[in-house]
Amino acid sequence: MTAVGGGAGLRGKVAIVTGGASGLGRATALALAKAGARVVVADLDAQGGREVAETIDGHFRACDVSDLDANRALVDFAQECYGGVDIAFLNAGVATGCGIGDDFDPARYRRAMGANLDGVVFGTHAVLPALRARGGGSIVATASLAGLAAVPLDPLYAANKHAVVGLARSLGPALAPDNVRFNAVCPGFAESRIIDHLRGMLSEQGLPVIPAELVADTVLRIATGEGTGECWFIQPGRDPEPFRFRNVPGPGRPAGV
Repeated sequence: MTAVGGGAGLRGKVAIVTGGASGLGRATALALAKAGARVVVADLDAQGGREVAETIDGHFRACDVSDLDANRALVDFAQECYGGVDIAFLNAGVATGCGIGDDFDPARYRRAMGANLDGVVFGTHAVLPALRARGGGSIVATASLAGLAAVPLDPLYAANKHAVVGLARSLGPALAPDNVRFNAVCPGFAESRIIDHLRGMLSEQGLPVIPAELVADTVLRIATGEGTGECWFIQPGRDPEPFRFRNVPGPGRPAGV
């Protein structure tokens, strides 16, 4: 697939950003618009989403990404506004808010899985016809470093983010015949509402928070690049790059290959 390019190369391209009212979504919506794209901002936070859309001369659509019909309506809205879709940043997500032991809360669990996993699955299903109609496009999903490593303090969050990583690795090659690239971005502790309950701990331990703008720049690199099925990690003090997964041992495969 031909890369959509950076900077002015995004002029004429149409992007959807879920979870676009704040944090990583807001920063990416601003970066996409600065690069020339026309952007539809989606979020449950109508006030914040409209403010972002107005800032970038885009459009806002209220959307619960855990609802399949809402995702379909969002894509229809983008097509009505701009005639098509080229890029989808499926970013909406929430903190889990419970564990799997005595504090397990089925409602919180379903809310987290609905936003963090269903939102990516439903968003992908909904946007694929629009991308195919344009001859191809790019989907970037927000996973997390929690999708690449064990997270004993929040195993449910790790579970849905590992699922997003698995989708990216599998859908990359699966969607290649349609010229649709699917990748994931996996930041560590990045500036967003999702880390609000962790800020005290991060400050006490001297752990830096990744600027949302760095994540946004990485999303644009992914969306305008050539790779597919990649999961890009972002950590302070390191250049973002695709994570190198070790091959699973199989019949006839030497150990460590």
